Amino acid sequence: MRILAVIPARYEAQRFPGKLLADLGGKTVLQRTYEAVKQTNLFDEVWVATDSDVIDEHIKSLGGQVHRSQINHDCGSNRVAECIANIDADVVINVQGDEPFISTKALSDLINAFKNDHNKKIDLASLMIPIDLKQDLDNPNVVKVVTDLEGRALYFSRAAIPFMRNNGKAYRHVGIYAFRKAALLEFYAQEPTPLEQAEKIEAIRYLEMGKVMQMLPTDFVGVGIDIPEDLVRANQLLT
Repeated sequence: MRILAVIPARYEAQRFPGKLLADLGGKTVLQRTYEAVKQTNLFDEVWVATDSDVIDEHIKSLGGQVHRSQINHDCGSNRVAECIANIDADVVINVQGDEPFISTKALSDLINAFKNDHNKKIDLASLMIPIDLKQDLDNPNVVKVVTDLEGRALYFSRAAIPFMRNNGKAYRHVGIYAFRKAALLEFYAQEPTPLEQAEKIEAIRYLEMGKVMQMLPTDFVGVGIDIPEDLVRANQLLT
């Protein structure tokens, strides 16, 4: 099985432009993410997919492989799909460029989901973690997921799902995806779907297309860097 990692890296982040090149303990955020992925030794190849000249030059200066996006993509999955369209791969993992503390175990768990799927029933896999705080359950910025009895995603929502009439457990989606290459390319060819557009959650497109997404429990949440305050917190974790 040939396994690739692709880090989509857009320079003009809406809430924190240039964040991937911001300093994090003497290295850029993107360099730390790239090196963390490489150091797992889980992948046959690691690529960075970007539309930015400065990111292109930065990664090449580290000896990395860069795919220059030819289209102005509106989601990371599309950028990853364009990157791997003509590369030999069975499974592709999308790692966000602002995850410098990415977990080797989480990545390994995603890969093993495919290695153990001998009948090739699953199209993609992702991660989920229990929600313990009511404020997170009610927060539309926290994407929730519900699954069937085998852990396959039934739906994602920004609303509080499931409705807790009795005691129950809610899960938060941790947005790291592993795809079979064919499923990712089919996603790329499909126009955004109605529920995906309503919720603004790209994972829903796979479900509306009838794809099987295996959700894996994890204790990895990550320290995604969306605003300058997140960078301060990330720097504190390095000290």
